Amino acid sequence: MFESYISIPTWVFLLLLAVATYAAVMSVLFPSVRWYLRRRLNTAVDKLNASLQIKVKPLQRTKRQVLIDQLMFDQEIIALIEQLAQQENVPRDVLQQRVKSYAREIVPSFNAYVYFRVAYWFAKKVSRFIYRVRVAAADGHELRKVDPEATVVFVMNHRSNMDYVLISYLAAEQVTLSYAVGEWARVFPLESLIRMLGAFFVRRDSKNPLYRKVLERYVYMATQSGVCQAVFLEGGLSRDGSLGEPKLGFLDYMLRQYDWQSDRNVVFIPVGINYDHVLEDQNLLGWDNKDKRGGKALHFRNFWRFLRQNLMVSSRTRWQRYGYASVNFGLPVSMRDYCQLHNLDFKHLAKEQRIPEVRVLAEYLMDALRHVMPILPVPVIAAVMVRDGKAAAEEPLVMSSLDIIRECDELIDVMIERGAAMKVAEKPRHRTWANSLDLLIERGLLIEDGNAYCINPQQRALLMYYANSIEHWWR
Repeated sequence: MFESYISIPTWVFLLLLAVATYAAVMSVLFPSVRWYLRRRLNTAVDKLNASLQIKVKPLQRTKRQVLIDQLMFDQEIIALIEQLAQQENVPRDVLQQRVKSYAREIVPSFNAYVYFRVAYWFAKKVSRFIYRVRVAAADGHELRKVDPEATVVFVMNHRSNMDYVLISYLAAEQVTLSYAVGEWARVFPLESLIRMLGAFFVRRDSKNPLYRKVLERYVYMATQSGVCQAVFLEGGLSRDGSLGEPKLGFLDYMLRQYDWQSDRNVVFIPVGINYDHVLEDQNLLGWDNKDKRGGKALHFRNFWRFLRQNLMVSSRTRWQRYGYASVNFGLPVSMRDYCQLHNLDFKHLAKEQRIPEVRVLAEYLMDALRHVMPILPVPVIAAVMVRDGKAAAEEPLVMSSLDIIRECDELIDVMIERGAAMKVAEKPRHRTWANSLDLLIERGLLIEDGNAYCINPQQRALLMYYANSIEHWWR
């Protein structure tokens, strides 16, 4: 009877073979490969931690699903689910599914290999491809004294989408950064890449209490675990070039349950970012007019034109077009010292008392940002050209190149006297001023007639945009 045969159609045989192969791969091969890759990745992270000033934290190495589960069963979130279920007469299972959806939307999936091997290389190449990158620190010794076990939070102004790239490049040798990214980046395949870099997505101005609670608990979880974070205090990109009002949401999430006597220290480091040429400056100026906003097709054409104009030219030519990108790191602000000095205990403050204190802290950090705002040639020239109130479009201010350079030097001296984070030895040289003037003429912001320069009336708003970046020093 063992010599009997069963005949089956070829398509059934192929189907069974495919199912058996899939089962073997998923149950035997994939677990082995995942174990091997995770072991290699953990070894690589251990080696990286030996060179990083602020280590990769265990939370960043935890499986994403574990973090999602922690949020789903967080006691404060469960309490809010109970409250909303009674108030809105919504089944608890429905609200629990919403929490799961929000958690999956927010929680990143950090991959050290992608961060240090792919993203760092990309950020370095792109930053140096476009700009002359300059970095300084108010006090390098104080920065090196920051406790490696503290939760470090870089608080930054937001000038351009290049900020993400620039800071990731400059900080990668010391720390890994976790950003809050807007919904604009939730497109394939950018979404997956951003999650691998440790960033998390945020819905701007969401009024959904359940979503805000999930976001709050994730930010608190990351802060308590010591994950280094980067926060744009203004919330969004500056539309006019000046520093905007600080947003309190993330600071409040980090501090509303903070106990400076028992919790891990939180250290804020102000980071000022400035550019001679912001790539999307025209779009930012016209953002309030929806008719002027370009769609995806226009952005793609602009990107293609940028590549076509810059790929085949020398670095010197590109740098003359885009000038400097500069980052200044300010003095760290320890929340233990701050709370002790001001006799604050955020954890035990009611909301009506806590929010004003968070606002005071936010304004303090914004002042620290103003202090370390990089002073670059183009913003200084722009300030010299626009600061005279009489230089209106109908009465244009005409200056020679020597007069512009002389007034720029005098203005920098005034700013240094007022406490700007710049030394006399760092003042631009004559050739740098000349290159910056050429940049402004090439872009059409200034009009040149022989050796006479004046503002292009049609571009006055754009020139003011650059002058506004340092307006707190020259107004």
